[in-house]
Amino acid sequence: MNKKALSYFFLLLALFLGALVYSPTLQSPFITALNSIKNSYFHTIEAIDSAIDAHFFQAQHIQDLKRKLHKYERLELQMQACKSNLSSLTKENNATLAANPNIELVHATSYQKFGDFDRLWIDIPDYNASKIYGLLYNDYVAGIVINEHNKPLALLNSDIKSTYAVYVGSEHAPGIAHGNNNENIIVSFIPAWFTLHVGDEVITSGLDNIFFKDLKVGKVVSIKLSQGYQKAVVAPYFKSNEPDYFYMIRSVR
Repeated sequence: MNKKALSYFFLLLALFLGALVYSPTLQSPFITALNSIKNSYFHTIEAIDSAIDAHFFQAQHIQDLKRKLHKYERLELQMQACKSNLSSLTKENNATLAANPNIELVHATSYQKFGDFDRLWIDIPDYNASKIYGLLYNDYVAGIVINEHNKPLALLNSDIKSTYAVYVGSEHAPGIAHGNNNENIIVSFIPAWFTLHVGDEVITSGLDNIFFKDLKVGKVVSIKLSQGYQKAVVAPYFKSNEPDYFYMIRSVR
């Protein structure tokens, strides 16, 4: 291959890679194919691990422990929801106790596109595209799950379109949390008459039917006035550089 042909080859390769990075249309078939391969790989590895466990490490005992671990993690979140509702019930005689949120473990398959670490495709059986779901990592709020071309897409806290209702501080000042495309998140539309402090904890309010009340979001690092409202910059508790498994809230009640 002469130098001229080689130069043309590298020029075409550079143009193709540039178009791949910046064009969602070109990325889509690659990402779909990669997701399919990753799902097959994930299920194969999971099957192999299970087979090895079954052969070498007392299969029944390990399977029982795994089931109990998932059950206890779900129970911890359900107990938090019960605690929140019980607290409200003691304050309001007409409150309704909602003690059984539907929570399940879900698996992240890949990023939506190259270079965007705030959006993940999620593997969800029996996915209902008409709903928005809350996403948790351990017991911290991680983001939401929305419909994107009839597939579940996770918008992590940092994404500007990841929004949900919260309370700020001991006075439970209401606000709307959303991403800011950086490490902190923003809580907007906080009424000006509430007193806020740096260090105030931010929790979910449960008023959006996405999360139940009292799930931890983060702590306030700065406050400012904006168009008659207060705006708080919040350092989120959820920080995961290797997102893999999450808990998803299918229903609050």
